[in-house]
Amino acid sequence: MKFKLHGISINLLYANVSLAVVPSDLDISQNSVLSGVDEVNLRSLSECRVADQILDLVPNIENFRTTLRCVKHWAKRRGVCVNAPGYLREVDCPVMVACICLAYPNAAPSTLVTMLFSIFGEWYWPNPVMLCSIHEDRELGFPVWDARFNREDRTHIMPIITPAYPCRNSTVHVSATTLEVMKEQFQIGNEVCQEIEMKQADWADLFEPLGDPPSDETAVSC
Repeated sequence: MKFKLHGISINLLYANVSLAVVPSDLDISQNSVLSGVDEVNLRSLSECRVADQILDLVPNIENFRTTLRCVKHWAKRRGVCVNAPGYLREVDCPVMVACICLAYPNAAPSTLVTMLFSIFGEWYWPNPVMLCSIHEDRELGFPVWDARFNREDRTHIMPIITPAYPCRNSTVHVSATTLEVMKEQFQIGNEVCQEIEMKQADWADLFEPLGDPPSDETAVSC
């Protein structure tokens, strides 16, 4: 259910768990909450579990949030995070930002933004973006992304791996064409950030709109 409350957009998820009574202090970060859960309910729980896991991992939550707001605004303005197949989804930006926060735990948001474009402007895909090691739970048995053992996972060209069990690649929908578009935009962002550092541009230049974002009908998908 999607709605706005006092001007704040809310995406309310429902999940059916195998509990007769749901306690008020239920910790959904525990893998035990996934016992007996089907794939549909797993997806609902995973969104909250991933968000909680990211906040537990980043060294400075406020710097993470400020950087994420900036990067998400840039991604929407430049047409790489849109409601079209083949581009970044809402979960992808937080994972990428958290990756930079972990690499530079004491950096200010302005530095984190600059380093994000520097690193992902030159990222050697399909090397995966991962926040923690891959964890398997043999008792629950949900499939996890692991290109070391899963042949299908090796075909993914822009893997961004969610940190909470069961870790999945959230960018399986990215195609060779949309990857090139996104790589170009990250490189342009890197160039603008370098100009900002040299006082040849300001932050407003980073958020210059690309134009009309691709529609669902015209976007190239896998």
